[in-house]
Amino acid sequence: MVLYHFGVPGLGGGFVGVDVFFVISGFLIGGLLWKELDETGRISLGRFYLRRIRRLAPAFIAMAVVTSVAAWVILLPFEFREFGKHLIAATVWLSNVQFWREAGYFDVAADSKVLLHTWSLSVEEQFYIVLPLTLLALRFSRRVTTGLLVVAWLTSAVACVALTPSQPVATFFLFPFRAWELLTGVLLALWLRADRRRIPGLAGPLGLALIIGAIFLVGPDGFPGWQAIIPVAGTALLLAGAGRAGPVNRMLALPPAVFVGLISYSLYLWHWPVLVLSRYWRDGYSGPMETAQWLGLSVILAILSWAIVERPLRQSFSIPPLQFVGGAALCAIALVAFGGVAFIRDGLPGRFDEQAQAHIAASQDFLQDWSRCTTDDEGHFAGIEICRIGPDGPPEVVIWGDSHLRALMNGLGLAALEADTPGWIIWRAGCPPLFGIIKEETAATPAQNAACTDANDQLEQAFGTLDSAKRILLVARWSYYAEGAGVGRDAQNLITMEPTPASGYAATEQPDLFGEAITRTVATLGAIFDEVHIARQVAEIPWYDSREVARGLAHGRLDAMDVSALSTVEEEKLAARVANSEFPIYAIHLSGNAQLIDTWQTLCPERCSILISGTPVYFDNNHLTNAGALAIRSLFLPFLTGEDT
Repeated sequence: MVLYHFGVPGLGGGFVGVDVFFVISGFLIGGLLWKELDETGRISLGRFYLRRIRRLAPAFIAMAVVTSVAAWVILLPFEFREFGKHLIAATVWLSNVQFWREAGYFDVAADSKVLLHTWSLSVEEQFYIVLPLTLLALRFSRRVTTGLLVVAWLTSAVACVALTPSQPVATFFLFPFRAWELLTGVLLALWLRADRRRIPGLAGPLGLALIIGAIFLVGPDGFPGWQAIIPVAGTALLLAGAGRAGPVNRMLALPPAVFVGLISYSLYLWHWPVLVLSRYWRDGYSGPMETAQWLGLSVILAILSWAIVERPLRQSFSIPPLQFVGGAALCAIALVAFGGVAFIRDGLPGRFDEQAQAHIAASQDFLQDWSRCTTDDEGHFAGIEICRIGPDGPPEVVIWGDSHLRALMNGLGLAALEADTPGWIIWRAGCPPLFGIIKEETAATPAQNAACTDANDQLEQAFGTLDSAKRILLVARWSYYAEGAGVGRDAQNLITMEPTPASGYAATEQPDLFGEAITRTVATLGAIFDEVHIARQVAEIPWYDSREVARGLAHGRLDAMDVSALSTVEEEKLAARVANSEFPIYAIHLSGNAQLIDTWQTLCPERCSILISGTPVYFDNNHLTNAGALAIRSLFLPFLTGEDT
């Protein structure tokens, strides 16, 4: 898994190391608990949790302290603010829940989540809160206990496989969907304690083959799901065959393999922060040699952590239990307090100079108030998230779009209040507000792609039920859908569109299909609403990203001239980029079927750039910040008030 994270080629499924770890953990810890219960009729919870604290806390605290100092030096404020939140969650063993909750379109990228790896430790500890209590509660009947564990295993496994296609983030991070992997180890330990004679001699070699096969063949798409069965079954077979004579067990008993096992916990703790912070600080590695050096540092830190912290404190019984637990608790409180300061103080932006702070401000100016956003369970708009703007009341206007609309929400919300016009915002990331379209996007999951078409089909019918709404506005990244790809920094994001069977579209090329779809969509909406408006897409600034520019300035990789070049776009390239998307939009406008709101009036007075009055107003190369949304809000007042534009 460590080699996979450091990008060693050929190990596409190296992430299954976590699944192997879960099974081994369940086998060892579950086996010890069952043995104690079987032999004594009880489980000493105090002794069990003291062992867990001795095993996990010292090395974790050492890693967290060193990592916190490094993060304070390296991370930008919005990232350091998130680090503080993650530090709190990891310290209280809830980081898996935190990472599940925050996964989203504008979420901090995984390469900046220094404590992302602690999610698996949280799953493990949540499991070991539930397991001992379950065993104790059912200790009167071993058959009932075993049966309940089997039912829990089956329920968790079926839920994991069934829900991964539609809820991949939840099944990856959350304990209920990973419990079956730990329970596999527990049930194996119970079975082997009852009867080891039935194990075939090929169990070990077959198990190793399955694990190796998973490392090379399993892919991240659709994981965990059914694919997790391969490494889990392999680990169970390998453990079942342990203790038997054979080449596999002889290999695993060699000193290098034993030593890797001894330092594995510390290596897991250290490798990810070293990888994330070094790659972040260096803006990527220069090549295999540098990668090997940082990997070597991870191993050195792991050995030092094991030798100086983990092993001595785990095996030292000179410290009384209450003092040991008290010391660990004080350290945990200190870590939580440090994380709280980083979070409450917005990542301590004063660590960087004024030039960097301008782009830092843009990089964290996208958080919005979602308190007025709801999703109904029934009715014509069931399952559609609706964000209300303006005063309370039936919507007089509807604004429909993609993530560009989400970026404008604060500005539109204030403008609606100023216009005293109640309205609805309906948006979905990467989903064109067009009828009769099936889209496939590389930045989206198959479920998200399908949900886009389903939601648009539903909206086509539902809009007709809004008797109070007289005007509708479409907001989207039109050039993305017409061209089929991003530009500059996000050129790797690809999107293809096809007509739905019932659409009747004749175009075969994507730009032509876009033109046909937006023309028909406007015509359909024109039959429902009194007025249809289209917002001209905000100009794309291909190579700008507030986070990357802020990092470059903060760490000395960029100067003022570099930033100036990244902050503008050449007029010829911009004209070529928008030609296919704007031709049908202007044709619709000139025909009188829709009114055009030209965002470039404010954003591009002479030349399009990321600045308004010297202040960066772009979050990345195509989304405005809240400040940008507020700066252009007056352009939408005629639409909101119903005045002539």
